[in-house]
Amino acid sequence: MTILRRSDERDDGRWAVYDRHVGAIRAYAARRVERDAVDDVVAETFAVAWRRLPREADPLPWLYGVARKVVHGHRRSHARRGALVQRVAGSGAAQATAPPDPAEAMSGDPALARAFATLTEQEREAIRLAAWECLDNDAAARAAGCSRATFAVRLSRARGRLRKELEAAPPAPAAPPHASPLPTLEPAR
Repeated sequence: MTILRRSDERDDGRWAVYDRHVGAIRAYAARRVERDAVDDVVAETFAVAWRRLPREADPLPWLYGVARKVVHGHRRSHARRGALVQRVAGSGAAQATAPPDPAEAMSGDPALARAFATLTEQEREAIRLAAWECLDNDAAARAAGCSRATFAVRLSRARGRLRKELEAAPPAPAAPPHASPLPTLEPAR
C-alpha cells in the first residue's frame, strides 16, 4: 500500500508540473512547428517528462530541452516524409527541407525575418530561448543542452550576426503621406 501512495504522490507532482508548464511548452512548440503538429509535440514532451522528470526546483528549462529535441525529431521526420513523397512522385532531384519556422512569419518585419533566416539553427535557437521564452543564460543553457559559457557565446554571436544583417539590409520604404491632412488650429482663409 505504501508503494501505491508514493506512486500517487509522484503522479500528483507530475500533474502539477504539467498544469504549471503546459502553456509555456505549447507556446514554444507553436513557434516552431506547423499548427497541426503542436499537440503532438506537447504530448511527446510530457510523455518523456512523465518517465524522466528530474527533481529540480524549476523543471521548465529541462522541459524546453526535451521539447527542442522533440521538435528536431519532428522536423527530421517531416523532411524524410517529403523526400519520400518526391521520390515516389519521380522528382528525386529536389531536396526536401524542414518546414519553415512559423515564428519567423509572425514578426511582420520582412527584413528581420530575412536576417533571422541567415543565422544557423543554433544561433536562432539561442535567440528564441532568450527573447521568446525569456530564459536567463543558465536556464537557456540547460534547455539547449550546453554549458552556460557556450550558450552565452552562441547568444552573443547570434545577436552580433543578426545586428550585422539588419544593418546591411536596405531601409524600409517611408510611410506614404496621409490622404487627408491632420486638422490644424489655424483659421481657414
